[in-house]
Amino acid sequence: MAIQDKIKELMDMRVKARLGGGEKRIESQHQKGKFTARERIDMLLDEGSFEEFDMFVSHRTVDFGLDKQTYLSDGVVTGYGTIDGRLVYVFSQDFTIFGGSLSEMYAQKICKVMDKAMKVGAPVIGINDSGGARIQEGVKSLGGYADIFQRNILASGVIPQISAIFGPCAGGAVYSPALTDFTIMSKGTSYMFVTGPKVVKTVTGEVVTDEELGGAMVHGSKSGVSHFVADDEQEGILLIRKLLSYMPQNNLEDPPLAVCDDPIDRLEDSLNEIIPESANKPYDVKDIIHAIADYHEFLEVQRHFAPNMITGFARFNGIPVGIVANQPSYLAGVLDINSSRKAARFVRFCDAFNIPIVTLVDVPGFLPGTAQEYGGIILHGAKLLFAYGEATVPKITIILRKAYGGAYDVMGSKHLRGDINYAWPTAEIAVMGPRGAIEVLHHKEISEIMDDQERIKFINDKEEQYRNKFATPYVAAKYGYIDDVIEPRNTRFRIIRALQSLSTKKDVNPPKKHSNIPL
Repeated sequence: MAIQDKIKELMDMRVKARLGGGEKRIESQHQKGKFTARERIDMLLDEGSFEEFDMFVSHRTVDFGLDKQTYLSDGVVTGYGTIDGRLVYVFSQDFTIFGGSLSEMYAQKICKVMDKAMKVGAPVIGINDSGGARIQEGVKSLGGYADIFQRNILASGVIPQISAIFGPCAGGAVYSPALTDFTIMSKGTSYMFVTGPKVVKTVTGEVVTDEELGGAMVHGSKSGVSHFVADDEQEGILLIRKLLSYMPQNNLEDPPLAVCDDPIDRLEDSLNEIIPESANKPYDVKDIIHAIADYHEFLEVQRHFAPNMITGFARFNGIPVGIVANQPSYLAGVLDINSSRKAARFVRFCDAFNIPIVTLVDVPGFLPGTAQEYGGIILHGAKLLFAYGEATVPKITIILRKAYGGAYDVMGSKHLRGDINYAWPTAEIAVMGPRGAIEVLHHKEISEIMDDQERIKFINDKEEQYRNKFATPYVAAKYGYIDDVIEPRNTRFRIIRALQSLSTKKDVNPPKKHSNIPL
């Protein structure tokens, strides 16, 4: 065969591989509002940067008639490219080939890119659109999943791992995304569940749809499995690109600095008025975050889940930071099971990848009640406590208003190795709120006052005395637990100066195999 014929054969095979399961199945994918595996990669990566691996891999199973059905690439497209010029490794599952089902060779392809990403220290992005294990291959496909899981586990905290769910993701397939750092789902076209609606109906009798059981909003708002819910695949892909801009390539690097001409000393006069006079009146903490961040930009993580806790990424003078903030406009910003889990996981991610943590505190305490106690609020609250205490990255905490009880300790306090702890003049730092404290401290006197109006006046007077004496930032400042009480409008400047001073911070934990976090 002449060299030109061999080159033509190569080109023909490439064309065949790029067609996946064929034009008809590609058209079916488009009719569902979904893109193909290769189209998704083209949207995700910088133009012309994709280098593909294993285009000519095919399965090696002969049972159940599979010897008569072979497709080049075998249902997953793998390789590397760049996002904003930075190296990333990627795999994209191809639903047009055997419904994207995972085979032995398919798993080997994914394992190969994950191994290469670990060697060079670059993020891995997985785009999931698969019907699950390829049943015809039996235990080989199950083993393939476990091989991927093992690599997810070893890569955890070493390189960033991001999962996009742009179609079905069921059974064993769900655990790889669950092991990664961030999961993005698209509305209407994606779902995740361990067992599907048919099995659920057989076992429990529940009748439920794919969307109701494991749709994007279910996992975005109820379970917390999904960190971002995108309106469509294009938005999901833009989110991945944006998310990566806050992260380093690996755990040995610092996050990338951005050019910033937003003035360091920009004053936000509105912040001097944002805290309501009534301690029980809510406000939106996101207004504060937007006011102080570079260009007022904030990328919120898990927006629909546990909205009493805000987590996300911002920049201060170009330095990426993770922000953790209580949200007074939802359940008064109280700490509960879900908000503790949400914040703990986020803090641990930031710590793993050298991203400083800025904490904004306005917390009345932990949510009381049997539902919380039976659900293990003690353990879940301890996760957040553990995450802050374990973190060695720069930690800056600002108490905006309430910091009561154990919740004061948990939210990045000086006692958990907080580096720089500030308070606004409106801060109330105490064992409990004034009303609760008075009812405990003056229980006997209150019970002896028979006249209702006199009792109310007595309580109000004592409450005011308590607030003035104890529920202020100055008692904590007196003991050095607060480094300074700052004017709210100067918050941006003070955070940036703190970050600059902490840029060379070194802190270490005792040598150990690993910690035993209260899971």
